[in-house]
Amino acid sequence: MLTRTINGLFGFFVLVILVSSFQVAMAQPPQFAYQHKYVSGQTIQPIYQGWTANEDGTFNLHFGYLNRNYSEELHIPIGADNEFDMAGLDIIPNQPTYFYTRVNRDIFTVTVPADFGDREIVWRLTSQGHTLEAVGWLQPEWEWEATGLSRPDADEMTLDLERPPNDPPELTVVSAASVRLPAKLTLIASATDDGMPEPAPARTQESIPSAWDSTPLLTRPESAVPIPTNVPRLNTNVRGTQLTPLPPQYKLTVSYIVWRGPADISTEPMFSEVVNGSATSEITFTEPGEYQIRVQASDGNKATDAFVTVNVQ
Repeated sequence: MLTRTINGLFGFFVLVILVSSFQVAMAQPPQFAYQHKYVSGQTIQPIYQGWTANEDGTFNLHFGYLNRNYSEELHIPIGADNEFDMAGLDIIPNQPTYFYTRVNRDIFTVTVPADFGDREIVWRLTSQGHTLEAVGWLQPEWEWEATGLSRPDADEMTLDLERPPNDPPELTVVSAASVRLPAKLTLIASATDDGMPEPAPARTQESIPSAWDSTPLLTRPESAVPIPTNVPRLNTNVRGTQLTPLPPQYKLTVSYIVWRGPADISTEPMFSEVVNGSATSEITFTEPGEYQIRVQASDGNKATDAFVTVNVQ
């Protein structure tokens, strides 16, 4: 009788342990692949972000992309791997062929006629052997409502409708011809603006919410693996989070990126502030080929783009 009781209790405890282990296992979330951060080898997802209406009745369809890599930048030339299905429209989109890392929003627009109706245009990108699409159409819920209003005061949380509208900057770039490696190309851009938004007040320690002062920062232990320093443009904070360089707030600046070309460029400075109507930047190339460089003048709220072609020999 005692033996049966002991065996029964032993079986009960074994069952409890098995059930508890099963519950713990079920409570742990699975480690999905999309939770990982990949340096290279991942795909690029084209993204349709919505549309805006133009005064002449046409429409702008806005596109961006997600490069799932944290370091690898890809060059996908125009062709079968980087193409648009324009639904029979006689339009040639100016999509990029050089893709920077991570999320890149509202990179370019495609203007469609007023009678576009319920048609769809499709941007297809093939990377790492996978073809992914972004489908653009005039779905009412995806209309952007760009007000063009100026920046509110620092202590205001809403836009002042009585403020003058903010117009995009005017931009002119001296055309470039060719350079020979190794060499630096100096480009001068002429830019003007309407002075809106008004310059932001200087950010001081007193303007930072006091709650941040008492927020503890996570510090890396001495035994932790060091953050890599050999990855281009990898800026990290004390938590190891990647930081994206930003232009001076609400100042008229000019910047350059590769739109179409075989490799990236470096610019000095990254954001050139416009002084007396012009901004000078030095561009360094590392690979030969034909480049289409996008030049952007931004006032911190609106931007104007221009393109220059450079033949690097």
